[in-house]
Amino acid sequence: MSAGRWLVRAASLAAALGLWQLLTSLDVELWLRFGQFPTVGEVASAFGDRLGTAPYWQDLGHSLRRIVIGFLLAAVLGVAAGTAIARSRWAADLLGPLLEVARPIPAIALVPVAILLLPSNEQGIVFITFTAAFFPVLVSTRHAVRALTPVWEEAVLTMGGGRLRVLFSVVLPGALPGVFGGLSVGIGVAWICLISAEMISGEYGVGYRTWQDYTVVDYPGVFVGMVTIGALGWLTSTAVEFLGRRATAWLPRPPERAPSRAVRRAAAPPAVPSPATTLEKEPVS
Repeated sequence: MSAGRWLVRAASLAAALGLWQLLTSLDVELWLRFGQFPTVGEVASAFGDRLGTAPYWQDLGHSLRRIVIGFLLAAVLGVAAGTAIARSRWAADLLGPLLEVARPIPAIALVPVAILLLPSNEQGIVFITFTAAFFPVLVSTRHAVRALTPVWEEAVLTMGGGRLRVLFSVVLPGALPGVFGGLSVGIGVAWICLISAEMISGEYGVGYRTWQDYTVVDYPGVFVGMVTIGALGWLTSTAVEFLGRRATAWLPRPPERAPSRAVRRAAAPPAVPSPATTLEKEPVS
């Protein structure tokens, strides 16, 4: 990415923070009650204080452990189930109806089920996180596998390859772009449901601490939690996208966008007239 684009992104963020500081410091009340919000300076001060405390890093560790366990389980089982449903008629008939009935249920609505079914709140929160990420991965994998052209599979079979060779040489590599699309969606949904589950039934974690700050009317602490959640979500989704680009490095990449006509005209060197043109313009004596 060019330096100009980084500069534009930094300016956009700075403008948003500046507007936030202006509206909150002036206690603007235009239907939206900005007077209830802490200022950027108050949030930054509270964030600096939290960074030096052990509970902040403990909550961070609990949330990261839960998201990693739940997301990895969802990635493995989602890819396996999606591939099986797309490739096997028996799997589609046995698993398809059950998963389609369960898929519209919000993962956070399964909190009572997790509390009743699992022996600890920790396992329940991981279960909610897993469920949230599982279905995006499953659906994306199923569509990606079904969209593969049969020519590649037929070529492997013609050369004597078996079902496992087709699976690992054709199906999974060919479906990788769709799989990582589902993983990118799944990591975002997993964070949403993880924070909600921590607020409802958690004992530690960023979501739990954010809700506790709200109950004691510590609004700068609430915004510290929100900033932390946003940073963690951005870092993990960036990591997933980076792994996706590395895993699909063999795919052709779109060319860089050509500059506009005005940019090309401005950047082009001045035209030097040819001798013939000069002679044609000279008057004949």
